[in-house]
Amino acid sequence: MKHVTQLRNGLLALTLLISIGPLRAQNFTLQEAVNYALSKNLNIKNTQLDALSAEARIGEIRAMGLPQISGQMGFTDNLIIQRVFLPAQFADPTAPEDAPPIAAQFGVKYAGNVGVSLNQMIFNGSYLVGLQAASTYRELAQKNVAQSKVAVAEAVTKAYYSALVAEERAKVLDFNLNRLDTLLRETRILNESGFVELIDVTRLEVQLNNLRTERQRVQNLIELSYELLKYQMGMPLTEKIYLEDKITEVDLEEIRAASEAVINYTNRVEYSILGTQEKLANLDIKNIRSEYLPSVGGVLTYGHNNGRNDLGDLFSTRWFNNSMLGINVQIPIFDGMSKHYRLQQARITLDKVKIGQNLLEQSIDLQVKQANINLRNFLQTLETQRRNVELAQEVVRVTKIKYQEGVGSNIEVINAESSFRESQTNYYAALYDLLIAKVDLSMALGVLYADTPVTSTSSTTPATTTPQIQQR
Repeated sequence: MKHVTQLRNGLLALTLLISIGPLRAQNFTLQEAVNYALSKNLNIKNTQLDALSAEARIGEIRAMGLPQISGQMGFTDNLIIQRVFLPAQFADPTAPEDAPPIAAQFGVKYAGNVGVSLNQMIFNGSYLVGLQAASTYRELAQKNVAQSKVAVAEAVTKAYYSALVAEERAKVLDFNLNRLDTLLRETRILNESGFVELIDVTRLEVQLNNLRTERQRVQNLIELSYELLKYQMGMPLTEKIYLEDKITEVDLEEIRAASEAVINYTNRVEYSILGTQEKLANLDIKNIRSEYLPSVGGVLTYGHNNGRNDLGDLFSTRWFNNSMLGINVQIPIFDGMSKHYRLQQARITLDKVKIGQNLLEQSIDLQVKQANINLRNFLQTLETQRRNVELAQEVVRVTKIKYQEGVGSNIEVINAESSFRESQTNYYAALYDLLIAKVDLSMALGVLYADTPVTSTSSTTPATTTPQIQQR
């Protein structure tokens, strides 16, 4: 009875695990996967920390212009009081002029002081420029975060497409396995009836085994694609996910329209970053020039001090007040041409930023042109491979009928099946290349996710559908 109870409890626990397990799996559309990555990816978190650091740096710059208050206290024990040498006439006016000087002690054994001081910047050209640069530093940090998000979005999109295409290939292979398995059973029946030779059965068995091996390779590819997707999303690899989007429909007209988009350099975050760097370079020049101006600061101190030869008297007697108010003015006169050469370096840096903008414009032009060419090529390739799939499927149908009627050979059927699977593989390879080319074009134009070629099965957008593989 005890064993029966343990078995029942074990089955109950297993049932709970099976029922709870699928609930932990998460479904993701492409956009949801990207949004998840934008909140979880560690590279983005690093750039966000850099942005927080930039905010702290801005606060540090602003704090320099606020009042600086400090307190101080000190205690001195003059173990041996230093003597000061004075003329003999200082103590005795009647002393002769050649009398040796007097070694007098000026000071007490114990001394103490306590006070507080306030320093306030009144005018500093570099500080004013630093305040102007604060917002620019913030802008640069935010754009660096945006750049990391674009890179993560691109990586997640490509990984998502890779997993989708691998799954579609697996479905086609499963369909082909079923077809070939059916053909093998029919051929065995014909062999047992004496209509075909045993070698025909053997050839089909070899082909079926090869197809099963290929299916296992694709399954491994699917698992790897999912692991890569979770890595790019910043998701623990132990989590389980499902992809909701399907590649059953690809809007070719939408993709063709994307290739006609007009280049706008400002859409690229890299171009925007260079614009911010140009602002910083101009502010650097302005900062160096401001160093030729005087700087003015004020200081206010207040404190108490006392001095006694007896340590007890130092703390029991009255302490004396002291205070001071002052203004400091520093006027740069000559620095050995240091600022002059720094100004030259800053101007060269500005020129390099402007050249970098021109280079980036040329690079964007080239990237867009290459992406457009690739997109057109893959569109043509996809159309060709689609037609090849239809033709190969028709060849399989005809050769199978001829074989069953005894006017064709088993070799023809096997060759037709091989050509059919090859055309399917080529089709999905072309489809993946097309999707990646679309992502590359969107990246080049700086409009990633303005639209996507993948639509859900419920989409009502007119589309060119993937060839449906049917058994005939």
